[in-house]
Amino acid sequence: MRVIFVITVILSAGFAGCFGTDELFEEKRGIPGGLALACLQDDKFERMKIHFLYEEGYDPIAMDLVKTRLQQVCDKPKGIQIVANAIDFSEDNSWSSDDVRDARWKHGGDAMGSDTLHWYFLFPQGTHNDESVLGVAVDASTVAVFKDSISESENFLGRPSADEIEKAVTVHEAGHLLGLVNLVYQSPIDHEDSEHPGHSNNEDSVMYWAIESSSIGNIFSGSIPDEFDDADKSDLAGMASGELKCSDQLWS
Repeated sequence: MRVIFVITVILSAGFAGCFGTDELFEEKRGIPGGLALACLQDDKFERMKIHFLYEEGYDPIAMDLVKTRLQQVCDKPKGIQIVANAIDFSEDNSWSSDDVRDARWKHGGDAMGSDTLHWYFLFPQGTHNDESVLGVAVDASTVAVFKDSISESENFLGRPSADEIEKAVTVHEAGHLLGLVNLVYQSPIDHEDSEHPGHSNNEDSVMYWAIESSSIGNIFSGSIPDEFDDADKSDLAGMASGELKCSDQLWS
């Protein structure tokens, strides 16, 4: 049995914690998936930096894994670089999606600088104001992972471990920045869960759907995928080649 974990992606006004896309596009912030082609192709951005901004004591453990997963699907001939910085976010322990977005743009720079694409992964102290949320994607270049919630989600057996959960959540959120699943395109493959938009129906995919009413601690056994499955990779290849039309791109 695969482990079910709780992850949220902010898509539209129909979702809790949503944002106004008009304002975000004006500020070149976009929606999750809005910089998918900027990552998948090398026409404009030949290099990429993935920034990990973390509170002291909340060091991310999946930096190398995220880099590897992006290298497997993104065309960046001049490489992908990890940039890690400890940040005093000076925020309350309860974070809204707007708080995440504001903190990223306060402490981070432009997502599209010269020939370099910049994505930001925040690891703050505290939890999302929906405490069932382990990770959230809030715009085209920004996600947050809540290690406090992840630690609390580990059951007394330690299976899965908090480290395993964190790795899966972090890669999952990177997948949302890549536009998975069907956030900015329509896949010819039937792998989006009909009841959980933006997520896979395959339990072997890191983009597997989340059960918002359940705790991972209630799952007694199983492993968590931290890789994109064949359908995910097919979608990304189709987007990169132009075979799959992408919408809402800040650059293409």
